Amino acid sequence: MTSDTYADFREAVNMSASELEKWLKTDESQDVGQKSSSGAESVGHDSGRKIITLLHKKKADLDETDQAHMRKVVGYVHRHLAQRPSGDVEETKWRYSLMNWGHDPLKK
Repeated sequence: MTSDTYADFREAVNMSASELEKWLKTDESQDVGQKSSSGAESVGHDSGRKIITLLHKKKADLDETDQAHMRKVVGYVHRHLAQRPSGDVEETKWRYSLMNWGHDPLKK
């Protein structure tokens, strides 16, 4: 794995596994994002569960599938951050969607 992928992922994902796990249990988390045709879980919510798994893995144990998802997460977070709405974003779908992908834009 390129260390860039790992470093980019760790930079994009600023929530801990436990913070993300707690967040994914909230109604707000489940109310945002694109749902599949079956209307089940949103893409971002599913990604959040995968991110928790990635955060628990050792760097050496990450395989190609893991790295591909890490790149997807980095791309999503960067694209979404560029679309930041004006004003207070604390209770916005924009922030909630990013949090499903492991990034809280209000976190320092």
